[in-house]
Amino acid sequence: MSAEAADREAVSGSRPCTPPQTSWFEFLLDPSLLEQHLQSPHPDPSPVQLIIQFLEQASKPSMNEQNQPQPPVDNQRNRTLKLMGLKVAAHLRWDLNALEKGAIRTIVLSSFPEKQTKPGPHQLNMMNLVQQEKELTENILNVLREQATDSIMVLEGALSIKKDFYIHTLRTLDLLAAEPSTANGETESSTAGLRVTAQHLHCQVHYDLGGIYFQQGCSDVSLYKNAREHFRMAHELHLKVDYPESLCLDKERLAGYWSACRSLTGSSDSRDGPLSPYGQICSFMRNNNYKALIEEVISDNVTFTLPNSLRHSLQLEMLAKLQQGDKALEEVCLKLCVCNAVRDALEGGIPSLSFHQMLLKPSKETISFLKEVCARSFSQERLSETSNMKESLFIKTICDQLDHVSLALMASSPKPFMDVLDEEVKKVLLEQIRKSSSGFSLCAKPLIRSLDPRQIRQTLVELHGMAERHFWRVNSKWEVPADYLSVILAIKDKLIRDLVYILMAKGLHCINIRDFVHARHLLTACLELVTEFSPKLRQVMLNELLLMEVRAHEVAAANGKTERPPPDLISRVRGYLEMKIHDCVIEWIPLLSPHTRARTHAHTDLPMRQNVGEECVAFMLNWRENEYLTLQVPQSLINNNPYIKIGHLIASTCKELSGHKESKRNAKELWEVMVQICSVSSQHKRSIDGSVSLLKNRESSLGILSRSKFMTFVKKLQEPLVLTTLISLFVRLHGIVRDDIVNEVSAEHISIWPLSLNNLQCVDVEAVGVTLKELVNYALSLNPNNLSWLCTQADLYFVTSQYSAALHYYLQAGMVCSDYFIKPVPPEVYTDQILKRMIKCCSMLNCHTQVAVLCQFLREVDYMTAFKALQEQNSHDSMDSFYDYIWDITILEYLTYIHHKRGESDKSQVAIKAIGQTELNSSNPEEVLQLAAQKRKKRFLQAMAKLYI
Repeated sequence: MSAEAADREAVSGSRPCTPPQTSWFEFLLDPSLLEQHLQSPHPDPSPVQLIIQFLEQASKPSMNEQNQPQPPVDNQRNRTLKLMGLKVAAHLRWDLNALEKGAIRTIVLSSFPEKQTKPGPHQLNMMNLVQQEKELTENILNVLREQATDSIMVLEGALSIKKDFYIHTLRTLDLLAAEPSTANGETESSTAGLRVTAQHLHCQVHYDLGGIYFQQGCSDVSLYKNAREHFRMAHELHLKVDYPESLCLDKERLAGYWSACRSLTGSSDSRDGPLSPYGQICSFMRNNNYKALIEEVISDNVTFTLPNSLRHSLQLEMLAKLQQGDKALEEVCLKLCVCNAVRDALEGGIPSLSFHQMLLKPSKETISFLKEVCARSFSQERLSETSNMKESLFIKTICDQLDHVSLALMASSPKPFMDVLDEEVKKVLLEQIRKSSSGFSLCAKPLIRSLDPRQIRQTLVELHGMAERHFWRVNSKWEVPADYLSVILAIKDKLIRDLVYILMAKGLHCINIRDFVHARHLLTACLELVTEFSPKLRQVMLNELLLMEVRAHEVAAANGKTERPPPDLISRVRGYLEMKIHDCVIEWIPLLSPHTRARTHAHTDLPMRQNVGEECVAFMLNWRENEYLTLQVPQSLINNNPYIKIGHLIASTCKELSGHKESKRNAKELWEVMVQICSVSSQHKRSIDGSVSLLKNRESSLGILSRSKFMTFVKKLQEPLVLTTLISLFVRLHGIVRDDIVNEVSAEHISIWPLSLNNLQCVDVEAVGVTLKELVNYALSLNPNNLSWLCTQADLYFVTSQYSAALHYYLQAGMVCSDYFIKPVPPEVYTDQILKRMIKCCSMLNCHTQVAVLCQFLREVDYMTAFKALQEQNSHDSMDSFYDYIWDITILEYLTYIHHKRGESDKSQVAIKAIGQTELNSSNPEEVLQLAAQKRKKRFLQAMAKLYI
């Protein structure tokens, strides 16, 4: 016996024995067994299940000699089964909650919404079954709704019954079986049965009638009044009847119904008592008493009576009315927004987006109302550390968004508002006001808006004449790189410091928004300014101007301009890259003369942004300056600058590819650099039991760059051959680390890369997969019609079992090389391997007819796969609508046979019609048959493209 079998036996042996379920026919054989069964603690089957079984068996149709169904026979067996069903119901004391499955109550309960659960990936078949069951249930409910009028009439008539009556018990039903006339007489004229008082009956009927009228009130509002009266009577009778627990009535639901009806009808009946808070809200809304409505909502910030969801629904309803043109509600909507934001904050929630939008330009009245709501809502009685923290966070959120004027209004708050605030909250408020006012002046507005260097300088001169402040802090959105900040702030002249900072910040902002004309003016003005006193800042500005020109040219190229950059720009990029040679001579500084050493130190202290170097290397690769990167760039730069090294290796590899030399020397070196970037440091750890495990530190990359920095650099590249080379490299690396020969990913130039890795255990497999995915996605964002990249993307989705996405890209690859399938797809694109992958994708998606059609595309038709697919009956495609795309007579004949065998005459006729097409006649010349096949291929692929692209 296997270990697994032994485990199963041990588990099963340890389970307690469950007694077998009693079958319905055992009660028929021994009637006394029924009462014993019902008295047991946990009867199996349950009483309701027993009733269903008894009635099902008693209602089974009989079959005549012609094997035709007949109505159930009225014999002793069936009468006994029905009687036993009644006995079980009597045992349950005729509990409607347990017994009733139709008429009024089912309609009412079905009108309540149900929470929809999101199906998981393995629950789709179950969801289909549930959907079928829902449709069947809905059909039953429709029948019940049609019969609702008769049911209501019966219930209304029951209210005219004024005397008590009796219903059957187990004893009276036994008497009924023994002597029907005696039992009926005893039940009707004595107390042998279960007594039901008229009040008891009326209470139950009023409850059910109220429920159906409430449900119908959605289509006829006047019925809510009927429902209210029935619920009121049910409530009153429920207080009077003996043994109210015997009623099939939900007391809490009755109270909810009654309250809802009163709110909907605006009841002012003194018998109904005071309105609930919800009822008051509805009354205010109905009477347009918005002042009282706001007061109630503010009070609720202290009492927390109304659910928060109701408050937000109320706000949405007001907004809907406002959007319909009722401008008088604008103030009401604003106040509700403020009240709900304070309530959210008190509950530890996040204020809504509409509240944050309101804070962008709040009016004086809005600020005053906000202070009033805070003062009334921040109750000192429930003051605690938690509530203090919530209030402080809310005030800080407000202060972070308000402008200086609004903050000043907050500071001039009335005393009650300031008194209710905690000391920490007051500090936050006052500090925000101080920070805001320190850099503010109405005269600073032209400074903020202007992009003219002369106007900026003139405004600063005026501001400095008014007050000595740091005006570079006027706008928090003005930012300069951290590398430059210390150099700029070291300028002693405050006016010049502000001017340099603002000109640079505005210029860099213009570059980011691609306003290169204003960027050039601002940065040039800054260059002219700093040239007078700072060689360091002069070089900084030259570098930033170079970066601006590079980006401007790249943006122009991305917009379709194909002109090469001017020689002057290429020369300046080279100069910048070579200027960074200082990085590799620092170790020789002590050997230099004092004069040279001082100059070298000055040069090495120059602040330089890393991304300028990145963009320069990317610029050279994008414009195919391979000659410079491979032969002319100094070796010291290659050895000491990671971006230049990567650029050098990529350029060398691309140069060899374009020259068809297929030399692997530079490719191997590039391979090793990329492997190191995707490798992590690892160490061996010995556990307590003596075994050794390998630990990987994902935060510690072994490469010349981290993977994230490498990807940032890659996303500056646009040259197709460069991207194809990198994709090819990572496809090979991905294949090696996955070690899956069957599911390989295709790419161009893959043969130049090594076939194995020596240090495979150090490579981060996940990092390789993520890098390849990001690379291909980025490349396709530049050119979504690149055939090689599309095939690689399709293969990636295929090997990761994302079959629908894989089909999308396989079809797109065929589409771009055939003018949307008007021309035949070249066989080197749709190879047998790709076609087989497309077949598997369709099969895994349960699109079996598509599988059969694609089997014809292979060089040798795969009849076995096609026939197996056509045997499937759970196909998710449109089956016979694809028969027009089949040109192989053998497959069509098999289809005819399959449908005939299944008795599917309609589909069989479709297949026969397809066979009968004259252009598919085997006697036709070969060119006619080929033309028919090509026509069907084209139409099928176009249909597939509509489905998956």
